Amino acid sequence: MEDKTRPSAPPDNPVPGSSGAAQTGAEAAVSRQVVETGRVRVAKVTRTRDHLIDELLAHTRFEVNRVPIGRLIDTMPPIKEDGDLTIVPIVEETVVVERRLLLKEEVHIRRVQTNERYQQTVKLRYQTAEVTRTPAQKPATDKDAVVGSITKPKPEDT
Repeated sequence: MEDKTRPSAPPDNPVPGSSGAAQTGAEAAVSRQVVETGRVRVAKVTRTRDHLIDELLAHTRFEVNRVPIGRLIDTMPPIKEDGDLTIVPIVEETVVVERRLLLKEEVHIRRVQTNERYQQTVKLRYQTAEVTRTPAQKPATDKDAVVGSITKPKPEDT
């Protein structure tokens, strides 16, 4: 095994800026300490506000009219559309010596669209954060302490 030796002692001439403790072999101790400077409480609060909805709503309704025709036809007529008007032919077969198509009636369906202003006030929820700062309490000293009393921490302090 090798014999390990300690490094030699520092020289007699100290390095500028060094402390005398390094020369004598004394060691410096460093520690940490938690110091309470205050407390912060954050509360989340939900509030409501009124908001007006102002929109234009579209309504569609249908008007149905029956138009009697009573005319003989040769072929089945198709459904016709003329703008907002849709014409649906209603056909009936009749038996005579020969078969003929009789256009009995037409159903006219008209699409009528109207616009109406709609307003309503609704409640909207929003949240804010309320921050409360509490300064640190002065730590108790031996003079302030009362013999036999124990101070319990409050739940809101934790």
